[in-house]
Amino acid sequence: MATVGFFDGVHRGHRFLIDSMCELAARKRLHAAVLTFPAHPREVLRKDFEPSLLNSFDEKTAQLATTGIDACFLLDFTPELAALPARDFIAGVLSQQWHVDTLLVGYDHRFGHNRTDGFEQYAAYGRACGMEVLRAGICRAGEEAVSASRIRQLLSEGNVEEAAQLLTYPYPLKGRVVHGSRTGRELGFPTANIEASDRRKIIPGAGVYAVRVSLCDGRRYKGMLSVGNRPTFGSEKNSVEVHLLHFSDTIYDCEIEIAFIRRLRANRKFDTPAALAAQLTEDCRTTDLILSQPILSGRDGQEHE
Repeated sequence: MATVGFFDGVHRGHRFLIDSMCELAARKRLHAAVLTFPAHPREVLRKDFEPSLLNSFDEKTAQLATTGIDACFLLDFTPELAALPARDFIAGVLSQQWHVDTLLVGYDHRFGHNRTDGFEQYAAYGRACGMEVLRAGICRAGEEAVSASRIRQLLSEGNVEEAAQLLTYPYPLKGRVVHGSRTGRELGFPTANIEASDRRKIIPGAGVYAVRVSLCDGRRYKGMLSVGNRPTFGSEKNSVEVHLLHFSDTIYDCEIEIAFIRRLRANRKFDTPAALAAQLTEDCRTTDLILSQPILSGRDGQEHE
């Protein structure tokens, strides 16, 4: 039994679909599998298209591994595949190539050339080749259906807490530590400037955030992160900078992972560097309080203080 999709974010709606498939597969004594695409379909069809992703490929497959599926298969999305009508995709690809016995389709998922067909047609095409095609229910959070587009909007607004509820995990961002302006060090708050590993991933909206930071050696720290420019110093260049609490090492070129926990405030211009430093001191106290619950992590099993 299988379900097919891009599954960006592997969010609560995807998990609802996958859980439904796993329950049905268990009743039918079938294996449960996800067929997903390594690249965004629109990236393949339009070379100028740059998606805004919730997951890198590695993050997506890692999240899929936390579900109850028996297997995850990669299906290359090509212009030839995109040109197939839904009938040929079901009969030729899913049935003949992948031997899918039962297909579970998301409640609003459409596929096939130009997406002209709907569920009733999919079910008929399945019957013609001996495949049962079923439709999943709707997963809602409040009055709205859970969707990747809704999560992207929340992240762009800086609402990382609600985004995490819909994702089922804090939004992650991986990157490399690069040299910056050293302005934070002069204020007494040295920061690591982050260059995102995957430029297609969404950067949450401008503001100051409480984050958890995992270093390349496995240690984990509390962090205070800024997204945006530095208005107090007249900078127009946007950056992602994180100050690690209770930390003094040099970590240039280190690959780190950030988990966004809560937005503290918006960026704003301060009258003097001293006024900004005073606000950063308060931000650090707030961050320490928010992230005060220890978590098991790292080589020694502790978040460092």
